[in-house]
Amino acid sequence: MKNKLKNIAYIIGLFILISGGCKEVDPVIEDLEFNRVFTPVNVTAIIRNLTTAELNWNVRGDADHYVVEFSEDSLVFGSIVRTVEVSPEQLPFRILLDGQTRYSARVKGVSSSGVQDSKWGMVTFKTDAENIFAPLEGANIGATTVTLKWPAGSDVTNLIIMPGGTSRIITAPEIAAGSATITGLTGETNYTVRLMRGTKQRGSVAFKTLIDLGGATPVYHENDLSLIIANAAEGDVLVLFPGEYLAYTGKITLNKSVSIKGLYPHNKPILHVQFVLEAGVQNVEVRDVDMDGNYLDPLTSLEVQLDHAFQYATTSVSYGSLSVNSSNIHDYGKSLISGASPNVASSVESISVTNCTVTNILAISADFIDFRAGHVANLSLKNSTFANCAPTRDFIRLDNSATAFPGRTSNVVIDQCTLYKVSTGSSNRLLYVRFTTNVMKVSNTIIAETGGMFTNQALSSQPEFSKNNYFNATAMYTGASPIKIDASGTHTTLNPGFVNAANGDFTVTNQTLIDNNIGDPRW
Repeated sequence: MKNKLKNIAYIIGLFILISGGCKEVDPVIEDLEFNRVFTPVNVTAIIRNLTTAELNWNVRGDADHYVVEFSEDSLVFGSIVRTVEVSPEQLPFRILLDGQTRYSARVKGVSSSGVQDSKWGMVTFKTDAENIFAPLEGANIGATTVTLKWPAGSDVTNLIIMPGGTSRIITAPEIAAGSATITGLTGETNYTVRLMRGTKQRGSVAFKTLIDLGGATPVYHENDLSLIIANAAEGDVLVLFPGEYLAYTGKITLNKSVSIKGLYPHNKPILHVQFVLEAGVQNVEVRDVDMDGNYLDPLTSLEVQLDHAFQYATTSVSYGSLSVNSSNIHDYGKSLISGASPNVASSVESISVTNCTVTNILAISADFIDFRAGHVANLSLKNSTFANCAPTRDFIRLDNSATAFPGRTSNVVIDQCTLYKVSTGSSNRLLYVRFTTNVMKVSNTIIAETGGMFTNQALSSQPEFSKNNYFNATAMYTGASPIKIDASGTHTTLNPGFVNAANGDFTVTNQTLIDNNIGDPRW
C-alpha cells in the first residue's frame, strides 16, 4: 500500500514539474519570414510558331510580379534587349521575338511587401526562322515567274533564291507594297525563296513553277483523253488544262511511259477515269489531277462508279514505277491501286503516293492497296491524307507470293500521313503484308477513329515505329501476340482536334502535334 502511495506521489510531482517547465518552451512559429523573394525555379522556354517563346516557371505565392529580361546571347546577359513584367496569373506567357536568334531569359520575383527581389532564374533558347510571307496563291506562280507577298512596309532587304543562292535586292517601292515578282525562273522546277533582313531570315517559301509547255502536249477538257494517250509516244508529257473531262469516261490503258500532269496545282483537271497499266509499262507519273470515280454515263444517263483508280492488268511481266503526286482521288468502289484482279502475277519496282488526298475508296470485295499474286518491291505513302478508305477491309495487302518470287523483299513506308476512319473493323489490318521478306516503317503519322490493328500475321515482320499519334485507335498500340503493335514508346494518344473532319478539313489544332510535325504537313 505504501509503495502505491509513493508511486502516485511521484507521478503527481512529475506532472507538476512538467507543467511548470512548459512556461520555458518557445511559442509555435506559424509564419516564416524571409528577407527576399524565393528564386523562380524550373524556368522553361518552348518555341511556339517559329518565333514566339512561351516561358513558364514555378510560382511560390510570395511574389507580387516577376521581371523578365531578354538578352541575345547564351546566359551572358551582356546586352538586355527586352524587359517585361509578368504577373503570376499571366503564366505561361508568350512573347514574340526575332527569328533565328539565340536568347537568354532571366526571371526574378518582386514582392509588394518590401522584401528584397529574388535572385535570377535563367534559361536559354533559340528561335526558329520566322515566316512573314503571305500564303503563296497558285495564281501567283507561273512557268518562269513568281509573285511573293508579305506585310507592307516590313523591315526586309533582299530575297535569296535557291537553287543557286542568287540574292535579289528588294526595292523601296516593293518594300512599301509588300510584294515582289521574281522573273527568269525555269519551268517545272522546285524553288525555295528566303526573305531576309540582313543576315536574318524573315520568311521562306517553297514552290514548284508551272510546266513550261515547250515540247509537252497541251490537253483541254473537251478533248478525248483516252485517244490522246493512245496516240502519245513513249515518254510524252501531257499537260491538262483545267476543266471537267467528259469527252471520255471509264478505263484508259497505259502501255507506255507517260506523264499526265495538271497545268495548275490550284485548279486541277477533273478526270472520271480508271488507269489500267499493261505490258510492263516502266514509268508512269500522274500529278496535280482530280480523279473522281463517279460519273454519269452519257449513253444511259445512269450513275457509274469505277472499281479502281489504278489497276495492273498484265501478268508475268516486270513493271517499273508508278508515281502519284499532289492529286485528289476519291469515290472509287474497290481499290486505290490493284494488282489482285485477275490475280496478276507480275513484279512492280515501285509505287509512291505523295502529297495526295484520298477519300471514300470503298474496297468492296477488295482491299485499299491490293496485291495478292504479284510482288511490289517498294511502296511509299508520304505527306498524304487517307479518309474513309477501306472501312471494312485491309488498308495495304501485299500477300505471300514466295513461290512465284522467291527471295525478294517488299519495303513499305508510311511517313507524315493522316489516316482517318481507315480499316475500322476490329479484324481489319493496316499492314496485311506477308511477302517472303517484308520491311515496314510507320512514322510521324496520325491514325484516328479506327478499331483496326496493324497486323496479326505471323509472316508480317514487326514494323519500325517512330513518333506516331493514335486517337481512338487503341488496337494500334495494345494487344497480345501475334498482333504487332507500336511499342516504341515514342507514340502519343492525343486528340488532333481536327477542324472539321466530317467535311474533309483535317487541320490539326493540338499544339503538341503541331510542334512535333505529326501528320500530313498540309494540315
